[in-house]
Amino acid sequence: MRIALGVVSETTSPGADMCQVFQHPPRSACLSVRPGDPHIRSVSALLGVGIVSAALLGPAIPARADDGPSYGDDRRGIFLPFLNAPRPGDAITKSPRLGLSFGGEARPVLVDTGSTGIVVSAARIPDNERLPSEPGRLTYSSSGRIMVGRWVRVPVSIVGRDGASVVTQPIRVLAVDRIDCTARARSCTPEMTPAHVAMMGIGFGREDDSQTQSTPDTNPLLNAEPPGPGSVHRGYVLTRRGVHVGLTRANTRGRYRFVKLDPHPHVPGDWLGVPVCITVDGREPAACGRGLLDTGVSGMFLTLPPSQVADSLRADAGDHAMLRPGTRLGFQFGDAAGYAIDVGDRAAPLAPERIVLNTVRPQPFVNTGLHILNGFDVLYDADRGYYGFRARDAQSASDDP
Repeated sequence: MRIALGVVSETTSPGADMCQVFQHPPRSACLSVRPGDPHIRSVSALLGVGIVSAALLGPAIPARADDGPSYGDDRRGIFLPFLNAPRPGDAITKSPRLGLSFGGEARPVLVDTGSTGIVVSAARIPDNERLPSEPGRLTYSSSGRIMVGRWVRVPVSIVGRDGASVVTQPIRVLAVDRIDCTARARSCTPEMTPAHVAMMGIGFGREDDSQTQSTPDTNPLLNAEPPGPGSVHRGYVLTRRGVHVGLTRANTRGRYRFVKLDPHPHVPGDWLGVPVCITVDGREPAACGRGLLDTGVSGMFLTLPPSQVADSLRADAGDHAMLRPGTRLGFQFGDAAGYAIDVGDRAAPLAPERIVLNTVRPQPFVNTGLHILNGFDVLYDADRGYYGFRARDAQSASDDP
């Protein structure tokens, strides 16, 4: 039996490309596969998940769960239900969407925590050619698509399923005129005047992944003006059924446990990804790096050193590497939150649809995908640099704090 380590990626079904424009695995996780390349193999890993306590997973990183900030004096906020929110008690399985308007009819846009900034077809912005602009571009390294256009400054309205809405200050929006492709694009077709681009990135710390122009001033939720007295505490609470824009005493109730984020060394006012430690079958020491809780993908993207997974791989009938059924992957975010994945348990609500494993890049990393919202509500505090987790019953019918 021969198992090659390197970039281990899952083969996707037609119409389910994991490296679509809205998706952001690590840069080398979606390389084009050349026949005979000994360093690239396929992994087929349907994963099952259970939320576990920090004690069960054990200590992972020196940082401990922070008591976190207080929101007792904060009042400005609004809840926007997703247009495609699951029914009460159901799990989230698809990337969420909200309505987006530039003064006319609100049209659906994908809500993506794996990128930053609104990126839409230029034709969606009325009279965009008359607006002051500057050249802009954003590369989605997963697919190799390069969104090329102009940054225009406009206010936008964000609309939830129940008609609730919030307006932003004028912000930079990338009006896309064409799509180019990188030299090693995995899934890309050049296109002029594309009509299908519709992305609302609300993530943070994404500048180092080919998104150098996507700074916090382009994040619509951090520039929104929700109702209420006083100033806005910038941030949001994300649940599987919607997003609370602005942090308040009401929407931050509950047993949140916080992780302190590290300031971005090159972008004032931004923060690096959530610290995480990853174990395979309980093997210590854990591999510690950064995590991305990404609503733009339904799969998981995992970067680990070869030594961490070598004993947990097997070859399938085609001599392709795959994670052995029953392999247990543990993810610990400080001692604020943790969960584990059992390979082969298809019924668990936190199970990603598939996994892409990279053993080449030196920095451990996990993009959990969107299914983590079936176990946790998450809070991003942009003003003070905290990330919060609130464990939920996956069958709970309510998203009230």
